[in-house]
Amino acid sequence: MKSTYIPLLLSIILLILGFSTARAQTCRVSSGSSTGGMQTYREVFEYDYVEVKPSFPGGNEALLDYINKNRQYPTEAYERGIEGRVTCSFVVNSNGNISHIKVIRGCHKSLNMEAVRLLEEMPAWLPGRHLSHCVPVRVVHSIPFRK
Repeated sequence: MKSTYIPLLLSIILLILGFSTARAQTCRVSSGSSTGGMQTYREVFEYDYVEVKPSFPGGNEALLDYINKNRQYPTEAYERGIEGRVTCSFVVNSNGNISHIKVIRGCHKSLNMEAVRLLEEMPAWLPGRHLSHCVPVRVVHSIPFRK
């Protein structure tokens, strides 16, 4: 009778481990809107857990070029000598579009707003892929502001 419990026990352990591994690959992001007073969330993959990471068209060099050509240093911050990095998280959706932009470490309100604007107007990325499917992926990126 004991031998019949061992396969069952092993199956349960593997099932539990499988769920914990799958959950570790994703995170929840706020949709930014609430329904009936309840915050809604979306499940997306973490950047480090996808087989093919999302990328800006042309790679990192093209991304830096886009940022440098399109960043508009806010006048007040520039005149006051305010510098820093605004670190944002955003989701590259399965179609490459950017959504769910959040400032996770800002430095000045005007610089934070400019970083969000820059990301909102960014062209579509090449989407991330996992198990041969395009998937939404959370990305963290910093936008530098230097005089």
